[in-house]
Amino acid sequence: MATTPHRPRRRKGGRRNGAPTIADVARLAGVSAMTVSRVINGEANVRPATRDIVKAAVEQLNYAPNSAARSLAGAGQRRIGLLYSNPSASYLSEFLVGSLDQASRSDTQLIVEKCDPDDSGLAVARHLIDSGVDALILPPPLSDFPPLLDLIEEEAIPYVLVGSLRPGIDVDTVSIDDFAAARSMTNHILSLGHRRIAFIQGNPLLSVSKQRLNGYLAALEEAGVSHDPELVVPGLFTYRSGLDAAEKLLGSDNPPSAIFASNDDMAAATVAVAHRRGLDVPGDLTVCGFDDTTLATAIWPELTTIRQPIANMARSAIELLVTRMKSKRTDEAKKVDLEFTLIRRQSDAAPRRRPPS
Repeated sequence: MATTPHRPRRRKGGRRNGAPTIADVARLAGVSAMTVSRVINGEANVRPATRDIVKAAVEQLNYAPNSAARSLAGAGQRRIGLLYSNPSASYLSEFLVGSLDQASRSDTQLIVEKCDPDDSGLAVARHLIDSGVDALILPPPLSDFPPLLDLIEEEAIPYVLVGSLRPGIDVDTVSIDDFAAARSMTNHILSLGHRRIAFIQGNPLLSVSKQRLNGYLAALEEAGVSHDPELVVPGLFTYRSGLDAAEKLLGSDNPPSAIFASNDDMAAATVAVAHRRGLDVPGDLTVCGFDDTTLATAIWPELTTIRQPIANMARSAIELLVTRMKSKRTDEAKKVDLEFTLIRRQSDAAPRRRPPS
């Protein structure tokens, strides 16, 4: 399975607004940033002499960090920041429902901010961190945005990545096995008798996109079906990109009998293009998706898809952070793997047998 090499973290000398960072305190005290974090959070596993040095450095720099300062002052209710930027409104809706539900159960305040994966988004993230949140949740695509991860690690506050499988990042994560899920769906389509199966990829910058593509390719190889590169087309997890991909696939001289899209938005767009071309779904074309968002049952025919427990992934992310903050753990990262389910509805069928021309 292909992986992306881990890029070393960049360490910056100070905040963009000129205020001292935890790295500045660590440098002045001659200790690591993690030691500074432990002192500020009142953890016991720091020698008294080291603790005194760190506190003196904090005072000398007038360092007023986000969650650390609040912990030192004995603040009350926990505050978790949720940064989001996802082209699928259905995905976001389910993720927010799960996050808000679990935050309420955990007596935790959830602060939600839109944060695009660019320089303007980094400014938003910086503002949220400076406002004093105790931890952060990063759903995709932000969970695969290295500059944002650099910024958060610089501040040494807890965070959890949702739906990211990048190697070499020692941080709490919540995900499903995207590779196995895509392989399962492709095997299902193969079991119906399809052999010319197309695949619409997700955003190439996201780690799950590669995992789902690899799962599709693995299933074809295991079934002895040769891979046709023309049947793999790019997408961005958006409805618009699904329209473009489906037009390309269905407008070819040798179109597929089935299309597996990397999410429900692109699968729904594929169904729309098929209908516009006078094709029956699933009589002429099988279409399958991924996620099982509300969109999967809002169109006709309803989509056969992989159910990703999006709301439960959000709940698990909140639970991970609350547990880590309560115990003030600094041990190795936790990885939570949730189960996926293949949901069969009306958009798949055996390929139609056409009489020879």
